[in-house]
Amino acid sequence: MTDPIADFLTRIRNGIQAAHETVHIPASKLKRELARILDEQGYIEGYDVEAPNADHPGEVLRVRLKYTADRRSAISGLRRVSRPGQRRYVGATEIPKVQGGLGTAILSTSQGVMTGHDARREKVGGEVVAEVW
Repeated sequence: MTDPIADFLTRIRNGIQAAHETVHIPASKLKRELARILDEQGYIEGYDVEAPNADHPGEVLRVRLKYTADRRSAISGLRRVSRPGQRRYVGATEIPKVQGGLGTAILSTSQGVMTGHDARREKVGGEVVAEVW
């Protein structure tokens, strides 16, 4: 797999389209941070990290998807911005506003992974990993 973050976003997107309650994703530190931000912003119900077992040799991230009462997902869209073939770095003043401020940009900065709103407040730039709305 050449782009694990795109795989993370695609698994969530596919889980939403199939109306699954949970999605299992191979874990990494960056994926845990992405799940933490999605949880803090209210896009998912929560996430757990499962220890390695006979079925999965590495840790597995179990993401609980969030739906409204009429079974519509809390996530309308996910988009990978910075890809392995074309990285996208922005300064603190150039952080994009997703859907006119209604969505969330996720940045990997020198101070860790954070939302675009937090990065603007801290006045740090970095790599725009993904956009969620």
